[in-house]
Amino acid sequence: MSETPPSSEATELSPAEKAKLAAAKKAEAAKKAGPVGDPLVDNDDGTITDPNTGFTWKKTDAWLDVKKFYTWADHREYVDWVNQNKDKFGGYENWRIPNKAEALTLFDKTGVKALVDKNGTSYPIDSIFAPGGASNTWITECSDEKIIRMDLKIGVATDYPTADVWSSMRLIRKEGEAAPVKEGASPTPEVEAASDQPAEPSADAAKAAPATPAPKASGGTPKPTPRKDFTSEEKAAMRKRAKAHAAEVKARKG
Repeated sequence: MSETPPSSEATELSPAEKAKLAAAKKAEAAKKAGPVGDPLVDNDDGTITDPNTGFTWKKTDAWLDVKKFYTWADHREYVDWVNQNKDKFGGYENWRIPNKAEALTLFDKTGVKALVDKNGTSYPIDSIFAPGGASNTWITECSDEKIIRMDLKIGVATDYPTADVWSSMRLIRKEGEAAPVKEGASPTPEVEAASDQPAEPSADAAKAAPATPAPKASGGTPKPTPRKDFTSEEKAAMRKRAKAHAAEVKARKG
């Protein structure tokens, strides 16, 4: 009895081809299973709600809104513009860029979902979003010292050695979050209300200030006005008394 010959698949496929075939079968199984979770909801006001996370996303990205990309240094220009035009985007003013984990909730690992980007290429996020945008976004893990951009075509956040990198943005918000502070703005200092009462001088100022003489009383008996019209006889008598008084004082002193 002869042995059954091995299948052509086992004899003809290389290890690399076998791995590729296994990956294809896995992807096909994932497509049949479909995405996990409740479907996203179009709110018909320029926003998309994810009932699985509670996030609200803008339906359009920066490229679709303003037809430009942004460096990390100027990304707040777009965020501020969206929040200033809140009536166009659900009436909310707390839009922000997502963090890495939030951005990855858009990425469909099953390969079922597909959205067409501005170049006509499909990438795996829900087609409930507006087509024609870009497949990348800035994320909060990025900083001036470390440039990181999320690529939604492959679901990977990539580090870049230079700040000369451009990206679109997909903005997110969550109920109860505070609105971000506008770029360049600073908290307005509280100004105390002006008082009608003059401020009391400090102790040092009180010591340095000269004393103000008390005003003289305006009432009371008026002082007599000295005479100036003495006669020659009266003047001679006054001189005589003055000489006598001087002689008396001299005699007492000895």
